[in-house]
Amino acid sequence: MSEILLVMTNLPDARSAKKMAEHIIQSRAATCVNQLAQCTSTYLWQDKIVTAHEIPLLIKTTRAAYAQLEKLIRAAHPYELPEIIALPVTLGLPAYLAWVASEIEIMYEEK
Repeated sequence: MSEILLVMTNLPDARSAKKMAEHIIQSRAATCVNQLAQCTSTYLWQDKIVTAHEIPLLIKTTRAAYAQLEKLIRAAHPYELPEIIALPVTLGLPAYLAWVASEIEIMYEEK
């Protein structure tokens, strides 16, 4: 089975998060995107402490589709440097993980 990844990114508002999620799914770069509730992020940016409200996205994809997913996020993201973090899913309900893989493996076969 394909290696499953959980990819995280944050968007500045609900509208841009919804648009990004739909773009990712329509492009078949992921099987599922969860748009979470607004959170507050505090980070260093250009030597300044910044606090911002953001909408996190949790994106379920495969390693084979990751490059395309990253390309889509970077092209559509409003931030100069978007957070894009991919974590391997090491355990999970086998049927769910198989579903994630099967929905995108047709386009992104493991090389």
